[in-house]
Amino acid sequence: MLTHTRSDFPSDFLFGVSTSAYQIEGHAQGGAGPTHWDSFAATPGNVVRAENGDVACDHLNRWPEDLDLVRDGNFDVYRFSTSWARVQPEGRGAANPAGLDFYDRLVDGMLERGIKPAATLYHWELPQPLADQGGWRNRDIAERFADFTRIVMERIGDRLWSAAPINEPWCVAWLSHFLGQHAPGMRDVRAAARAMHHVLLAHGRAIETMRDLGMKNLGAVCNLEYAAPVDATPEAQAAAKLYDGIYNRFFLSGIFSGTYPDDVLAGLERHLPKGWQDDMAGIRQPLDWVGLNYYTRKLIVPDNGPWPHHHDIPGPLAKTQVGWEIFPEGLHAFLIRIHGAYSRDIPIYVTENGLANDDRVTDGAVKDAKRTAYLDAHLAQVRRAIDDGVPVKGYFAWSLLDNYEWSLGYDPRFGLVHVDYASQKRTPKDSYKAMARALARK
Repeated sequence: MLTHTRSDFPSDFLFGVSTSAYQIEGHAQGGAGPTHWDSFAATPGNVVRAENGDVACDHLNRWPEDLDLVRDGNFDVYRFSTSWARVQPEGRGAANPAGLDFYDRLVDGMLERGIKPAATLYHWELPQPLADQGGWRNRDIAERFADFTRIVMERIGDRLWSAAPINEPWCVAWLSHFLGQHAPGMRDVRAAARAMHHVLLAHGRAIETMRDLGMKNLGAVCNLEYAAPVDATPEAQAAAKLYDGIYNRFFLSGIFSGTYPDDVLAGLERHLPKGWQDDMAGIRQPLDWVGLNYYTRKLIVPDNGPWPHHHDIPGPLAKTQVGWEIFPEGLHAFLIRIHGAYSRDIPIYVTENGLANDDRVTDGAVKDAKRTAYLDAHLAQVRRAIDDGVPVKGYFAWSLLDNYEWSLGYDPRFGLVHVDYASQKRTPKDSYKAMARALARK
């Protein structure tokens, strides 16, 4: 059971759940265009069983039922994302009316149920025509993203509680262009460096565009991963510091300070676009809040390979279904650090936090005590940070529904609600029921 309830947090603290478009909507429906994820998944060896988001959770048709689950779980906020290829099938030019109509209905559906709509413009599904032109390696993508932002927000921006441009820049750039684990599946340091810069440039242009439309409560969402050195040697300490620089400090420094860390520039600067320094003022746009996605830590080992001269190994802590160490203390450390080094006095939200588990329906129920314990342990760290003076204003669990988990296909289950992908039946898990009880207003 959860030991924390709504009453343990400040009266203005918000609880929510998060999802993303490609992972739940059913991308083959409603006039959406092809994405680089469709191409990536269709390439043998990239995704478990070559699974894709064609149907996913069929949220495009079942959204009223899903929003009822948000409401009945007593959540205040629903953090969702919009699909660029659903709104602009070619990534530029004319909009798809059916796509805009869907998001229009979705936002109205939230408001009708008393749910605050929190939109993220981009959660990884790049339109394939833009990928064909270089995608995030191509500087022009920042302007295309600004155009997409304007189209979407002219339609729904007047009714949103909050908005952020891009979910998890590290995944969009480094995981996808250097490690090759997500679309477009590249392993190229020059491509990664350019994508890292251009994703932040696009972030800045989107914030500018939304400000121009008169929107408020705009933020950024970064995923942070705690880097622990494998031992106390200077080499291991330096390796963990550089891992932290690439994963965490590069994006936060760009967004909040208009600079990139020196230790990361030592390896990346020669690969960055010419004149990248001139873009930093546009990247460093004033924000109203910052979102932190946190799941795990990594144990970092130095090596003699090419830069960045490190790799990670499995650590000794308990792990989730996908092998991620459970380290709640890392969340507290990041909340303290972000507040002190970057965000200063603006609110911080934990925009994603959750556990993958091999959940099964037995006699109509899903007993997922491990997830409930995970959520409770991380809520304790949020409470601890608040007691330490950090302005944490909300916590959003990942995810409302079991869904398409990218290169891992449909095997990992992160949801508070179980989805039978054959029948699309939704079954609230014990963790969902625990949250609903804990968040009930007296």
